[in-house]
Amino acid sequence: MYSLHLGTLSVEQFLAEYWQQKPLLIKGGFANFQDPISADELAGLALDEQVDGRLIQKEGNQWLLDEGPFDSFDKYGEQNWTLLVQAVDYWQPDAARLLEPFRFIPNWRIDDLMVSFSVPGGGVGPHLDQYDVFIIQGTGKRRWRVGMPDASLEQFCPHPRLLQVSDFTACIDEVMEPGDILYIPPGCPHDGISLEPSLNYSVGFRAPAQKDLVGGLADYLLDFQMEGKRFNDPGRLRCQSPGEISSRDLAQVRQLMQQLLADDDLLSHWFGSYISQAKRELDLQEPEPHYQLEEIAEYLTEGSVLGRLGGLRCCYQQTDADADVQLFINGDRFPLPPSELDSARLLTDQIQLNEQQSRHFSQTPERLAFITQLINQGYWYFVE
Repeated sequence: MYSLHLGTLSVEQFLAEYWQQKPLLIKGGFANFQDPISADELAGLALDEQVDGRLIQKEGNQWLLDEGPFDSFDKYGEQNWTLLVQAVDYWQPDAARLLEPFRFIPNWRIDDLMVSFSVPGGGVGPHLDQYDVFIIQGTGKRRWRVGMPDASLEQFCPHPRLLQVSDFTACIDEVMEPGDILYIPPGCPHDGISLEPSLNYSVGFRAPAQKDLVGGLADYLLDFQMEGKRFNDPGRLRCQSPGEISSRDLAQVRQLMQQLLADDDLLSHWFGSYISQAKRELDLQEPEPHYQLEEIAEYLTEGSVLGRLGGLRCCYQQTDADADVQLFINGDRFPLPPSELDSARLLTDQIQLNEQQSRHFSQTPERLAFITQLINQGYWYFVE
């Protein structure tokens, strides 16, 4: 397990002084860092058609971009290219453990783990992102420049699928070595160039846009055929111009929409389902044949360990101590009685349950039935 060290900062100080405010270089953030995946293993993932990989190369002043799956990498030479593979946590359990030290931010905000391998001179050019990211340096060295948000920076596309920004003033200009961590808030321009063959791990965070939230809510209402209240206008005054949408009418439309969002149950049930949906297809492996309750009970009693499927999103809500726990797994909602808060926390807070934690689910028939359902769906599995 990786242990995060923020230097002289506590997590609370980091959140108060840096999170979404200014970048920070954390030297030795992971002491004695060992790569959870090798460059060869990463390249092997990029050969798989289910995996989202791309390779960015610079030849002179020209930028090139190839998308996976790849057949080989022989043609790219030994300089000026970077291979990037998204959502490695979906496919590689050891790499997925890199997300765990950052869970002082809630699950629903964490996106995925992108891993890149760069040869000397490799990079993707100066750019900015609209989300927070922690970049962990693995094998090798890479020079990073990071600036503060600057509205005067120009964005341009040196390649149709590559967005970069103009030159910027750096507030951080450092060579990162294994175990160093760079935190970059949204909107901060940054540029990393490898000095030697190197691996980088990017822990990215979700930042839903208003349009995505509105679209997601609309889809939820349609899926469950929830019509809600209709517009009404008792006491209407005679209009002076039939073609006008009056300010009064617009205010009533706004009020109608605000009433929808003011429904706490609707909002919480929709958002939990929306935000727990996997961003890409999960590598589900349902057991065949499905387990029976008695089999699961026996395995748990004997001390089996349970692991959670890579990329599976889990979160829960409870409005007060006497309210039901709303557990959300991959877009589905599972209401649990208040007494099962510990069960919800185990399923959402842990990516692997030890023997004692696993036995928790054999202690009542209801827990046993629920964990059997999750195992048979491929969401949880017995760790070899």
